[in-house]
Amino acid sequence: MEQTSTGLQENVAGALTYALGWITGALFLVFEPSNRFVRFHAWQSVILFGALSIAWFVAVSIPLFGTIVAFVIIPPVSAFLWLFLMYKAYNGQRYKVPYTGDMADHRL
Repeated sequence: MEQTSTGLQENVAGALTYALGWITGALFLVFEPSNRFVRFHAWQSVILFGALSIAWFVAVSIPLFGTIVAFVIIPPVSAFLWLFLMYKAYNGQRYKVPYTGDMADHRL
């Protein structure tokens, strides 16, 4: 693994793009301008967790059904994706989540 401009190993930086969801993804987009591996994971984090955040805010504003989706479905899905994607990035894999992975690829 190569070292990034932030001084971190590529796999560690890739995993950290998911640490605080879209927030750390956006930070790595700003501070890691050249490493394609890290930028891919940063874009995927921003797109995926940004969409999940918006979905949560929309769902919580809908009575009953939306509240169930916001508190029963979205959090466990987010937690699974968060752990899974951090694991994949740490192991040096460029795993693409359907749709969001392709969107991230197009932004490189």
